[in-house]
Amino acid sequence: MEGCARCPLRAGAHRVVLGEGDPHAGIMFIGEGPGAEEDRQGRPFVGPAGQLLTRMIEAIGLTREEVYIANVVKCRPPGNRTPAPEEAAACLPFLRAQVALIRPKIIVLLGSTAGRYTLSPDFRVTRDRGVWTERKGVWMIATYHPSALLRDENYKPAAWRDFKAIRAKWREIQGA
Repeated sequence: MEGCARCPLRAGAHRVVLGEGDPHAGIMFIGEGPGAEEDRQGRPFVGPAGQLLTRMIEAIGLTREEVYIANVVKCRPPGNRTPAPEEAAACLPFLRAQVALIRPKIIVLLGSTAGRYTLSPDFRVTRDRGVWTERKGVWMIATYHPSALLRDENYKPAAWRDFKAIRAKWREIQGA
């Protein structure tokens, strides 16, 4: 993947950020793409938004090590801009392979980009978040990206409701 030339993002990135966590995780989080700190460290969600995501995961009784975290695109878009459709399309086979290997029971889509490339091209997080969708035995729900919560605290109550729904669905799946 380090030598990837499927799109121009790799040329401007320091590292490819594939994902991390439990390779057999029951819950997978998918974000947009690496930011500056993620590009520097080669790990997903380690900057301020990642620290918030870690606290949110812990708030529902899990640890970061128990879940799997990935992004739609694997290389940082310049200036942290939204990935272009052709950039996302170039990385989607890698994301699909990750999902196939991990086989999560729940996928949490963080933000509009993850929702658009996973659920529907016309996905809007403000309209469509918090709704469960089941596909091929996998439950999916979208919520606000942690970076949006850092920019606008008014989204936090809705995101917390989504995370409580994730906890409830996970318990239901586990039969607890």
